[in-house]
Amino acid sequence: MTPNWALTLAYGLHLVATVVWIGSLAALAWLVLPAARRVLDTQAWGRLLAEIQKRLDPLSWFCLAVLAGTGMFQLSASPHYQGFLQIDSAWGVAILVKHILFAAMAALSAYLTWGLLPALRRAALRQAADPAESARLERRNLFLLRLSLFLSILILVLTALARAS
Repeated sequence: MTPNWALTLAYGLHLVATVVWIGSLAALAWLVLPAARRVLDTQAWGRLLAEIQKRLDPLSWFCLAVLAGTGMFQLSASPHYQGFLQIDSAWGVAILVKHILFAAMAALSAYLTWGLLPALRRAALRQAADPAESARLERRNLFLLRLSLFLSILILVLTALARAS
């Protein structure tokens, strides 16, 4: 039996990590990047991307680790959990799909962190040479941020479905 204080701590940390991760995605996708791109010149845009990545990446990866750890702890304490890949209920299906989407979001985050954002910074530095490449990378970045945000909303819906089951 898991102590109530430990489960309460796990739920609280899980919620805080969720809010920080999804909140940062929403702020970037809907507010910061669209507004900054309209008002910043190429050099300032490149510096902003580098600064955002330097500050947000460690926080995002920390949230990802907290979500994984606290999620597994909550899963092990759930009376619905019957074992690995036991998907004989609505709860089991919701949790399985939720974890698949979570893995997809983690993969998208890895691509953004180590693939697309460095390419965007390089393109911003040489935009005069190829403005079309910069625009294409910026569109891909915004699309992937919005996709991550959409996946996170689906994860929240699946969480609600699992809780209601």
